[in-house]
Amino acid sequence: MIKNKIVLAFFLGFQFLGFSQYKVTGTVVSEENNPINKVEIYNETGVLLAQTGVLGKFSFTTEAQEIPLIFYIENYRLKNVYLKSDNYVNVKVVLESFSEELSEIQIRARKERVFELKRLKDVVGTSIFAGKKTEVILVNQSTANLASNNARQIFNQIAGLNIYQNDDAGLQLNIGGRGLDPNRTANFNTRQNGYDISADVLGYPESYYTPAAEGLDEIQVIRGAASLQYGTQFGGLVNFVTKKPNANEAFEVITRNTAGSYGLYTNFTSVSGTKGKFSYYSYINYKKGDGFRPNSNFNSKNAFVHVAYKPSDKNVFSAELTYLDYLAQQGGGLTDQMFRENPYQSNRKRNWFQVNWLLYNLKWEHTFSEKTNFSFNFFGLNALRDALGFRTNRVNQVDPGNERDLIKGTFKNFGFESRLVHKYSVFNKKGTFLIGSKFYKAENTNMQGPGSNGSDADFSMKLDQYPNYPRQSNSTFPNLNVSLFGENIFYINENFSITPGFRFEYINTQRDEIIKDIVLDQALNVINENLRDEEETNERNFFLFGVGTSYKLNRSLEFYGNISQNYRSVTFSDISTANPAFEISPDITDEKGFTVDAGLRGNYKNYFSYDANVFGLFYNDRINIYTRSDGKAERDNIGDARILGIESLIDFNVKKIFEMNQDYILNYFINSSFITSEYTSSEKSGVVGNEVEFIPNVNLKTGIRFGYKNFLSSIQYSYLSSQFSDATNAKGGSISGVTGEIPAYDILDLSLSYKYRFLKLETGVNNLLNNAYFTRRATGYPGPGIIPSAPRNYYVTLEVKF
Repeated sequence: MIKNKIVLAFFLGFQFLGFSQYKVTGTVVSEENNPINKVEIYNETGVLLAQTGVLGKFSFTTEAQEIPLIFYIENYRLKNVYLKSDNYVNVKVVLESFSEELSEIQIRARKERVFELKRLKDVVGTSIFAGKKTEVILVNQSTANLASNNARQIFNQIAGLNIYQNDDAGLQLNIGGRGLDPNRTANFNTRQNGYDISADVLGYPESYYTPAAEGLDEIQVIRGAASLQYGTQFGGLVNFVTKKPNANEAFEVITRNTAGSYGLYTNFTSVSGTKGKFSYYSYINYKKGDGFRPNSNFNSKNAFVHVAYKPSDKNVFSAELTYLDYLAQQGGGLTDQMFRENPYQSNRKRNWFQVNWLLYNLKWEHTFSEKTNFSFNFFGLNALRDALGFRTNRVNQVDPGNERDLIKGTFKNFGFESRLVHKYSVFNKKGTFLIGSKFYKAENTNMQGPGSNGSDADFSMKLDQYPNYPRQSNSTFPNLNVSLFGENIFYINENFSITPGFRFEYINTQRDEIIKDIVLDQALNVINENLRDEEETNERNFFLFGVGTSYKLNRSLEFYGNISQNYRSVTFSDISTANPAFEISPDITDEKGFTVDAGLRGNYKNYFSYDANVFGLFYNDRINIYTRSDGKAERDNIGDARILGIESLIDFNVKKIFEMNQDYILNYFINSSFITSEYTSSEKSGVVGNEVEFIPNVNLKTGIRFGYKNFLSSIQYSYLSSQFSDATNAKGGSISGVTGEIPAYDILDLSLSYKYRFLKLETGVNNLLNNAYFTRRATGYPGPGIIPSAPRNYYVTLEVKF
């Protein structure tokens, strides 16, 4: 306690150091001399200094005797103004509107400059990002295959991501990084517009729902230091931000139709507009296809509605509803031998998977003053997930046509999160304080038992027909989570800031299971029946701490660093579901650790932008699968691991370098990560000194973006070196295909688009070189076994805007 008080006094001491202060005041108006509201004013390092009010007025304080300013708002030209201390008062700034029709290239050029300004600033709304590794994807600028949510292209600017590439049309997102399992993005806190969307944040943090990329404005990615504000996950935060309502039209319609290889067809139709104090944005997204393997067809329907009411400049009320329903046939997994013989074969005709997802959200945003903002989010989920099929440890075994294994899960949860951000000044030193709290309650169920012996997607339990089915369970998993969190930015001066923070967690997870294990002889007579009624309550509370620092030397260079504790609760899939491919240790427990980042980023005179960092992830009691000495796979706490790496993204503006005219756009980027890992301690034999699974030592994406007037194109090359799928670093494939090496692979993608007035045509080829590869060894559905990735495939999209 004394140590904490000393540290706090040390930080506060900086606040009382006095410097000469100047107050800058002024007004921003249009060419018609009308005041402009919500103009953002930045300094040369990209720090937001102020925002105009309804009368166009602004004010802020500075220690500098001269300062370059940037004035920005949509639909007006960016303006640079250089001020000296003798003219800091009553500054008048006139912004020019865009009256001419802009080409696609010009629009993108503007957005790219906006991107530098919109990169997550120190404070955004009621969130603090100072000193953290933050990356923002502007989806509208991407030339990726948006119709099928191609994560390899959409996330190409995010360094070090490991992506499972097997899901048709992007029905599920599977991203990881830094040694974290990519399966359904379970090691990130996944949100949509700031609220949780996964099945259960603590008990089952898998994301069966992924927002349609065609309806997104941006994707925010904050690495492990997000654990203090957004939850304890090691990966950090992925926040999908949907498009905003059209502020200038009462009714706008955009429809996109896509056709592609293997029977792919998608339709995305959105409506949007603003009328008085009301605004809305909504879309419907339909997808269907045959899949690139036999027995892999799918059908998906997704709808999203956002409505907002703004009675005044101080209050905004909004509501959102998201619905997803999809059914997919699953071709099953392969052994290594089967993959070598034919990577696109399937010996499972009766495996099915369905998801029904209903998300709801109510949000209130209130501005107490220019310095104080408040937000309240109420959210909830009512969903189900059913998996049906023939599963066996011997993947190459032919399906005998008996009753199928059925797993039925329901997810019902709700919660609310409140945040308050206040900007203050103590002895002429600026600071920003955030305090927040979250309440989360879930009631989940899981049933496992016999399904029908048919071939269709019949997800009804058949216990009356097959009472002696070997694996039966009926489980409930209630949990309660209450947390309190806070961070504070201490601005030592205009360039240097320190941001300490904390998070307090109370977690109470429970398990109530009735489990029946039945052993049969060759004649299907019952030899042994083991009926168990198991109850367990795991209650714990703890603090997490972290601190971030940022030094902005100038607009071209910022140094940042942070250290933050992380925590991952044992999920009920870790401890419950029976799986023929592996066993579960009865002693499995929570994971703990911390992440460290240190790096530099910036934009050098618009010639190139960059972000390079070193990181360390220190993992205690890591959970995963290892191969026992008897050859059986088991899920357990493997041991402690150390993961170290270098990540970098450099994007060269070739047009600027060679002084090409405004009709062109030409960029070259290289995104790379180099990672080393090691298990430093373990009670399991043959683990210490091994590499950590899910980590390619080399992860490279590079590409060129070229445009001329309304034509845009990109070509991207991706390479990942080999990686292991289990802690024993097994290289040869097992009979289940679950453990073994994932070989190195590379992919080439090509995308093209052309816009003419209200029409836009997009096309492209993914996996242009037609390489046969896989990125995943599934432990359960859609396997178990190797899940191959797609061969060469094409798509064509036509967009019409009304």
